[in-house]
Amino acid sequence: MRPLRELPELRVRELRGIFCDIDDTLTTDGSLVPAAYQALARAKASGLRVVPVTGRPAGFAAVLAASWPVDAVVAENGAVRCERRGPAIETIFWDDEEARARAKDALATIRADVLAQVPRARVAWDEWLRLTDLAFDIGETQTLDADEIAAITTRIEAAGARALVSTVHAHASFSLADKAQAAARLARDLFGEPPETVAERYLFVGDSPNDQAGFAFFTLSAGPANVARYAARLAPPPSYVAESPGGEGFSEIVDAILALRVS
Repeated sequence: MRPLRELPELRVRELRGIFCDIDDTLTTDGSLVPAAYQALARAKASGLRVVPVTGRPAGFAAVLAASWPVDAVVAENGAVRCERRGPAIETIFWDDEEARARAKDALATIRADVLAQVPRARVAWDEWLRLTDLAFDIGETQTLDADEIAAITTRIEAAGARALVSTVHAHASFSLADKAQAAARLARDLFGEPPETVAERYLFVGDSPNDQAGFAFFTLSAGPANVARYAARLAPPPSYVAESPGGEGFSEIVDAILALRVS
């Protein structure tokens, strides 16, 4: 991972937008800091498209899509997206209704199994807002150790579901969507751009293993300083890294991008 001062000016000048994680990328210690929100607004005002791509639930994303200075919000690690349509928010799913119904029943079985077999397993507080996945709290209101997280993800995968880990949650999902595929599909539908253009002309910002697909797909990526804790698990890690963690680091990244675009 290289410092932001080494960002390639010509590449940055060609950027059309930013896809970014939320938890520990826009937030610091669980809260959206003013620096990060102002950075979102500055990026949007500069003409860049801005789309948060998060593991948070669809209900959470709908509110953000309606109230934040963004073009849309992708939620549940790619399985749902929320777009503003005039005064209303439209929810668009990756999977069809039949697939979602099958997944709902299977996730209920996983939930019961994990809660019964992993002593400190706890469903995330925002589970009631989710439409396609199941999240266990590993770092939001409690901190589980590596063995406990592994016990949860092992049981998820044994049930045939995908397991994704962020800084705050361990997710179970039967959707094949990921953050990169969802970003590419959104850009195709909303902006009329093919995947190869999305990969080259958008910056992806994230900080944890559930951002791995984004780091692999986008040719220009960055992370706040706290991404270093997962550097050994990311292949590849983000190309560039800020000096500050969380939302302050995101603000650094946006400032570096905007400075090169106007220089």
